[in-house]
Amino acid sequence: MMRFFIALLMAMGLAGCATDFPLAPKTAAAPDYRYAIGPGDSLNIIVWRNPELSQKVPVRPDGKVTSPLIEDMVAIGKNPTELAREIEQRLKKYIQDPIVTVVVDTFGGPAKEQIRVVGQAAKPQSLPYRQNMTLLDVMIAVGGLNDFAAGNRAVLIRAAEGNKQYNVRLRDLLKRGDVSANVEMLPGDVVLIPESWF
Repeated sequence: MMRFFIALLMAMGLAGCATDFPLAPKTAAAPDYRYAIGPGDSLNIIVWRNPELSQKVPVRPDGKVTSPLIEDMVAIGKNPTELAREIEQRLKKYIQDPIVTVVVDTFGGPAKEQIRVVGQAAKPQSLPYRQNMTLLDVMIAVGGLNDFAAGNRAVLIRAAEGNKQYNVRLRDLLKRGDVSANVEMLPGDVVLIPESWF
């Protein structure tokens, strides 16, 4: 009975080492990507020749910002240029030909564009997406794998492709320096890192 139990555990361990997913594609180009403002971002709104109207403002959890003469303007999902043009339209009631620049000081981005790392990473977390971000960049940001990670069984879930799943070889990339295991990331990607059986 004991031999059967050990054989069953070994079979489960070997089955757990394999994945049914294809390897993630190396490139995932998004050349037309534009940053969208998200909750938690910090914006520096600059109104030219009007320093009393210029200030740093946070994007609230409801996605809105408030600054002098402008209350509760929706910022979430817009890029900084779009938001600047909307602020200019609102300020025209008070200022002749306002010129506004919006600079994002602290990035978080919309939740649907964040890269999420869950499972056996040293510091699982959500990260703001950056254009040309790679899997190696993501793993450096989360501190790599912990001691219990089955890195070569990790799975990349690509929201941009209808939650298609790919196998990624994190152990080869991080422990063996195999740069062929590095892949480009897309907004909304999720990296799942399972626990090793032994």
